[in-house]
Amino acid sequence: MALQLGEIAPDFEQDSSEGPIKFHDYLGSSWGILFSHPADYTPVCTTELGVVARLKPEWDKRHVKPVGLSVDSGENHKGWAKDIEETQGQKLNFPVLADHDHKVSELYGMIHPQASTTATVRSVFIIDPAKKIRLILTYPMATGRNFDEILRVIDSLQLTDAYKVATPANWKDGQDVIIVPTVSDEDAKNRFPEGFKTLKPYLRMVKQPKLPRSA
Repeated sequence: MALQLGEIAPDFEQDSSEGPIKFHDYLGSSWGILFSHPADYTPVCTTELGVVARLKPEWDKRHVKPVGLSVDSGENHKGWAKDIEETQGQKLNFPVLADHDHKVSELYGMIHPQASTTATVRSVFIIDPAKKIRLILTYPMATGRNFDEILRVIDSLQLTDAYKVATPANWKDGQDVIIVPTVSDEDAKNRFPEGFKTLKPYLRMVKQPKLPRSA
């Protein structure tokens, strides 16, 4: 059975570029993103790992711990990390799982036989502090991920967890949001004293509340 949204992310213990990791313990009370790569020394992955490392201030601001995965050994990861620093101008600053035995890949359904019998597709799992899976994305091997979109989704999840709102299509931090239908107009007036705009009884727009962020 494939993993689904709302399920507890499976726990595991696996070697990584930073030593053995017990996943749930490593995340602690933070959010997490677990993202896989087909293999070490692959061109698209090299650019992706450089981007994720460069985004460290953004992950930290959102209390997110990124964890990469590749179906190669930790020794391979060390050599690859040097290539990433040389070509991307950024040193790795997060762990990359050494999933040479495919333990985590198979646990999370990251190997699709139609694409490869051994290498993972580009999967992304966003996991909240309760260890629940909140987003699952799967990209083909040849397509690099858009980590700005992953940051946007995390912003939306953290905002909608904190307030009775939802985010509209193409929403970005700072734009108006939607009051969820379960909130009555009377309750909405109390929650949003600055007012809101009713486009339809089920579609009420309001200025975005402040995102929960670290100082």
